[in-house]
Amino acid sequence: MSGQIVFILILIGLFAGMLSGLIGVGGGIIIVPALMFFVGFSQKEAQGTSLGLLLLPIGILAVVNYYNKGLIDVKVVGIMAASFVLGGFLGSKIALAISEDALKKIFAIVLFYTGLKMLGIDLLAIVAQGFKKIFG
Repeated sequence: MSGQIVFILILIGLFAGMLSGLIGVGGGIIIVPALMFFVGFSQKEAQGTSLGLLLLPIGILAVVNYYNKGLIDVKVVGIMAASFVLGGFLGSKIALAISEDALKKIFAIVLFYTGLKMLGIDLLAIVAQGFKKIFG
């Protein structure tokens, strides 16, 4: 691995970590595209690497800051963590079973839809209104 790649990986990690601590996003929305575009990973390699980061307590210092301010509901974390483990297992099985192209499209659609929702644009409501106008 070249020094340039190591430097790019460090920058990706710092940026993803900062955004995670700043706005609470999972690193995957930053790490997966960055590994694909800047390092040349396939979608599946990037997703696997991003998931590998979750095995380590990468967000522990950010969690401590939020916990100390009383902003973490430990019960909710416990419930979601348990279901997240099962969901991660099932999702990885599906991701490995479908084509790279299909996986990229699913990833892009999720990012696009989430971005619209965050901007206050409800795409499903817009589509539903369109159908009502067309079909009465």
